[in-house]
Amino acid sequence: MLNVLSSMPLLTLLTFSPLLGVIVLLCIPQERTRAIQVTGIVTTFVPLLLALVIYGNYDALEQGKSLVEQHSWISIPLNSELIEGLSSWAFTIQYHLSIDSLSLPLVVMTTIVASMAAFASLYVKKRWKSYFILFLLLEVGMLGVFMARDLFLFFMFFEWTLVPTYFLIGIWGYMHREKAANQFLLYNGLGSALLLVAFIILTVTAGFAPNPDMAINGHYVYSGNLDVILKNINDAASFINQEQSGVYLSESMRTFVFFLLIVAFGVKLPIFPFHTWMLRVHAEAPAPVVMLHSGILLKMGAYGLVQFGTALLPHETATWSVLLAVLGVINVLYGAILAFVQKEFRLILAYSSISHMGFVLLGIAAMNDIGLQGAVVQMVSHGFISALFFLLVGALLERTGTTRIDELGGLAKSMPFLCGILLLSGLASLGLPGLSGFVAELLSLLGLFETMKWAAILAALGIILSSVYVLRGVLAISYGPRDERYAGLKDARLVEAVPIMVLTACIILIGLFPSFVTAPIDSGVEHVIELFKVRG
Repeated sequence: MLNVLSSMPLLTLLTFSPLLGVIVLLCIPQERTRAIQVTGIVTTFVPLLLALVIYGNYDALEQGKSLVEQHSWISIPLNSELIEGLSSWAFTIQYHLSIDSLSLPLVVMTTIVASMAAFASLYVKKRWKSYFILFLLLEVGMLGVFMARDLFLFFMFFEWTLVPTYFLIGIWGYMHREKAANQFLLYNGLGSALLLVAFIILTVTAGFAPNPDMAINGHYVYSGNLDVILKNINDAASFINQEQSGVYLSESMRTFVFFLLIVAFGVKLPIFPFHTWMLRVHAEAPAPVVMLHSGILLKMGAYGLVQFGTALLPHETATWSVLLAVLGVINVLYGAILAFVQKEFRLILAYSSISHMGFVLLGIAAMNDIGLQGAVVQMVSHGFISALFFLLVGALLERTGTTRIDELGGLAKSMPFLCGILLLSGLASLGLPGLSGFVAELLSLLGLFETMKWAAILAALGIILSSVYVLRGVLAISYGPRDERYAGLKDARLVEAVPIMVLTACIILIGLFPSFVTAPIDSGVEHVIELFKVRG
């Protein structure tokens, strides 16, 4: 079987397999609703199966170089003698996909959450064909982000996700959906502009290298290849080439690029004060779209910060680690305090996401293997927990028409299964041992305690606050005073129970056996820590 897998372009198939569903959907008449639903849901299981196969055979496939696909793609000649004696130049973008130990758990999480969100799409009531086409296009972009190893290919996938998300919010959202979609596009568009500036600077400085496709002396390229840029930045000998190119990446320029990346990825994460757009999206987007947004799209910012910020600029990360810790603590405490005073459960979850993503910043700021492991585990854990939460929110909203905790109460009597899972989700969110949230937050705080005890202590207060606001919301909905209007509500249907149980199983599995996530990321974490030691 490994021979067969090794001969296949696995990463291309994994990334673009949802397009097969798009092609099929384009051929199905609009009125054949059932066929459209089945096609949309079944298509999401193709990348899921491929991701699980890669996860199960990761070591063997990695050793066989089957998890790297690299081909020349775009080359723009620059026929001017910028440097004496060198007149043949090109700006290149490579089709370079790779799954490394840091991206592997995020790719698997993406495929699982996307498949479960497709199940949850039963809450969508109109324009099924357009909905699933946009849904599958969004999945392509999300998968591409976690596998792209060329800066501009990454940027293309990063931008790819904006368009389908904009329409999914703007067409299928709730009352203020257009405003939420416009705010989403504005903030993320500005963040993307800063990201592009950072990538251009990195490319025309650290991307200067001999053309790998031409053995003729004198042919050079400006390449966005992440491996080339990583080597040039962290290899002292490469600075000679950078000085020859006339565009040396100085200390001040590296600091400038680092802050561009902090803001660009901070908008997506989101980092306070770039978070206001996310609140409106969580409140106005339909449940399956928020499952993708909170579960996966937020993690794109966190992943980019680790893969392109920390790994490329370890010296700057070390220099500004206290700032990262301060931003992380602000996220944790600000999100927790604001969640506590909300009456709309969707806003409680939105502020909770801000708080929990603060632990990713704290794990990065720790600058050690435990903290960085905690950051990655938190990405995966929060992806599953938030997806499950918003799946349950969709079920509540469909049945009651509201998610305000002051208008709901006593639902556990008529919906024991849904309310029981809602309680479990809350316990996972506040970090109950045996569930994934505990492992993630424990690792982040342990790593941070080694380097910045004050930040770890303040962040621990956020965990205490989370237990208050989570239980306040969950208990009010499930066990508060009963409203007789909701006495006859039906519990979960089979089509709802399947994704609920899958996401619940993932949360419990990571909580009991965290090595499912920590084991694959060990080598990637060690690599980043070595960069800290060399350049920090």
